[in-house]
Amino acid sequence: MTTSPDLAALLERLRTHDVGPDREDAPVAVDPADRLLLDEAAPLLAGVAPGAVAVVDDRYGALTLGAALLTGAGPAGGRVRVHQDACTAEAALDANARAAGMATAYDRRGLDAGLLAGARVVLLRLPRGLAALRDVAEHVARAAGPDVVLLGSARVKHMTRAMNDVLAESFGEVRASLARGKSRVLVASAPRPARPLTYPVVTDLADVGLRVAAFGAAFAGAGLDLGTRFLLDRLGADDGPTPGGQGAAPRDVVDLGCGTGLLAAWAARRWPDARVVAADRSDAAVRSTALTARENGVADRVRTVRDDAGATLADASADVVLLNPPFHDGAAVRTDAAHRMFATAGRVLRPGGELWCVWNSHLRYRPALERAVGPTTQVARDPRFTVTRSVRR
Repeated sequence: MTTSPDLAALLERLRTHDVGPDREDAPVAVDPADRLLLDEAAPLLAGVAPGAVAVVDDRYGALTLGAALLTGAGPAGGRVRVHQDACTAEAALDANARAAGMATAYDRRGLDAGLLAGARVVLLRLPRGLAALRDVAEHVARAAGPDVVLLGSARVKHMTRAMNDVLAESFGEVRASLARGKSRVLVASAPRPARPLTYPVVTDLADVGLRVAAFGAAFAGAGLDLGTRFLLDRLGADDGPTPGGQGAAPRDVVDLGCGTGLLAAWAARRWPDARVVAADRSDAAVRSTALTARENGVADRVRTVRDDAGATLADASADVVLLNPPFHDGAAVRTDAAHRMFATAGRVLRPGGELWCVWNSHLRYRPALERAVGPTTQVARDPRFTVTRSVRR
């Protein structure tokens, strides 16, 4: 199938608005998986109104703006509905839409009936995690129209047969397109009768004395990833330094890149008089963190913020920052987000405030922490992880 000239011209204009350094594996605004998905969906989109189209986890706007163009979306023709888990993806879509004069072509919604009610076509960038895929598929099957068709694309190297199986839990028919550009589309139709949603999942973590809640797209799910466990072990140790040392307990604590909010919940219970802010770019993460705080009886003292690497947090507003930074962006190993989080910690900590950070030992972050925050000491290390304490100058 050949992309229409108008669509091809639109896709050529899209940009990533990536703030990371130039590199060979830097993301592109429109990749072969986006193009194949739009081509596969074009016949379906030609026969539906914009309001009957939903887009999930568009990376930079190709799917949303492409669907809007193919359906005639706009002030007079209705709007495509879109949900993006990452606020950085939202910002990229908005920037590309403004540049293309299509800012009124879509409405942003949560992952719920407001996004999917009456939808006949759903376009999805397939997530790598099966839990995230199951969460989306269950919502589509429950809330969209009975004739809905879900089309999800990804690069072949990131796809598994298990994705077909997960979609088959919610749809009676699942097929795969022919591969093109090392990409493929999964097409699911005939939604099965609605069943209880799997997510959020709530689990007791008896060994750390916490409960965790997780929606499908939240990092580590309803478990405790090894890095966070290593950091919690050191934070609660009796034989070493602790945040604040022997001085007064911290008044303001930030869990930066909060994931499911376990560090935020731990901090709120450790320091009952502290105010805790939990920040993450992921919608699933901040929703999970709010539930985790409630499950641990500290919802009144944990405030969630959805932003990019703590960008909206005020200068000199924290006594302690807790951080387990990511080192993947999708499939790529990238440390850009970690370095931006280090810079945020240096900005939001008060003089003498402390950043407690856990990181993969091979990344050797200590010089970067020294530059961004201040004097940095190693608290603990094993072959996989290192915990450091950095004091704001």
